[in-house]
Amino acid sequence: MKTKKKSAVLATLAWILAVAAGLWLLTGLLTPKYMTDIQEGALIAEYYKEKTDHDVVFIGDCEVYENFSPDVLWREYGVTSYIRGSAQQLIWQSYYLLEETLKYETPKVVVFNVLSMKYDEPQSEPYNRMTLDGMRLSPAKIGSIRASMTEEEDMLSYLFPLLRYHSRWGELTGEDVTYWFRRDIVSDSGYLMNVGTRPAENVPEGAPLADYRFSDVCWDYLDRMAELCAEHGVQFVLVKAPSLYPYWYDQWEEQIEDYAAEKGLPYLNFLELIDETGLDFDTDTYDNGLHLNLYGAEKLSRWFGAWLAENTPVEDRREQPDYAEIWNEKSAVYAARQARLEAERDAA
Repeated sequence: MKTKKKSAVLATLAWILAVAAGLWLLTGLLTPKYMTDIQEGALIAEYYKEKTDHDVVFIGDCEVYENFSPDVLWREYGVTSYIRGSAQQLIWQSYYLLEETLKYETPKVVVFNVLSMKYDEPQSEPYNRMTLDGMRLSPAKIGSIRASMTEEEDMLSYLFPLLRYHSRWGELTGEDVTYWFRRDIVSDSGYLMNVGTRPAENVPEGAPLADYRFSDVCWDYLDRMAELCAEHGVQFVLVKAPSLYPYWYDQWEEQIEDYAAEKGLPYLNFLELIDETGLDFDTDTYDNGLHLNLYGAEKLSRWFGAWLAENTPVEDRREQPDYAEIWNEKSAVYAARQARLEAERDAA
């Protein structure tokens, strides 16, 4: 009798394991890979593969992951940094990513790009996915999901992605099979490289708004980020990247300036520092001024690295073997990626 019961239990366990393995395999196959198309969707998950901590962590949307080069910060200043950026990253998503990051490490500086203050409610499920699906399961991820879901979404589809992607059978490509069990690293410490050039021409002025005030929910999350940094002894730095579009209104600028002054926080609006950084929007953007290309990002990072070295407690770690070995290897990968992208561009 005992033998029969034991066999039944083992059979049940085997069945459960087989079902779990099948669901895991299906999830891996059907989940978007973001390897060759919409690479922004791969950025959040890449952070967990890092081998060192970082003195500077950037948090924000495309205005950080397309405009700052951690490799330049390392090569020229010995500053270790990482960009926890994602497409249209909303301010509550930034807060929860910061909360999660501080569970893994305590940087000396956190840099937040303020453009997302313009959004006070969830925007779109595809953009949500590019931030949330890459996060590991944690209280921070659950909090971010709750804050980010549109009316059509539900929590379970984020916790169990197969519920969302089970119908992707007709969309599968060779990429889904190639990257079923692995992912390439598409960024350089969170920076998404682009070597194209498309000058900024006929950049539109911003249309008048009915109300220029940032909403209470945005101020609340900005306060929470500032407080979280203060609790951990991290210097919180606000920036506005030099993207010419979306338009940054003077009324928005005044609110951020007043907030930074009230809280005693550094704030750098790079739109006002274009001459100092040496940016040229005839050559340093790949999409008419929305984002910088590699050459613009390196100029901006070179200037910002000098500012960080002078105004924050970052260290030059180039003579520290544990860091140098890893970061010099990163630089080699960065240089190889640049050479490949430039060759592909020139051959096109």
